Amino acid sequence: MNRFGKWVALCVSIGALAGGGDALAAGNAASAGGKGAKAPASSDPIKVEKAKGANAFTVSETYEKAGTLDKKTVVVRGKVVKVSRGIMGKNWVHLRDGSGDAGKGTNNLVATTQDAPKVGDVVTAKGTLYKDKDFGAGYKYKVIVEEATVKP
Repeated sequence: MNRFGKWVALCVSIGALAGGGDALAAGNAASAGGKGAKAPASSDPIKVEKAKGANAFTVSETYEKAGTLDKKTVVVRGKVVKVSRGIMGKNWVHLRDGSGDAGKGTNNLVATTQDAPKVGDVVTAKGTLYKDKDFGAGYKYKVIVEEATVKP
């Protein structure tokens, strides 16, 4: 498959996983800034204790401190609310800990990983935080944690 074919596959895959339909036509803004990659709303309140130790942050703190955390290692504990597997050779894991504002999109943190957690798992993700990461085609994240290890 050529680069264009991979690009189209990425766009369609993320859009389809986000709720069906064409990712390029999806107009719904996603939490964490990714168009078409919105995690489902939860009717049950989520409350997960913050990770312990150095570099530990809540989901909302990663947004608040994105400028100083850019390209630094962070540790975030949260509940897995969505997993998109095998996109661009990675699993895209959406985490929530009960912090942040759903209206502002600061309640959901996306981490890319080779690990395969399940929706509903409470995990600790450790990886490199990037702010304003743009993958093109509207897939831009205000905050994303890349190359994360995701462990129970």
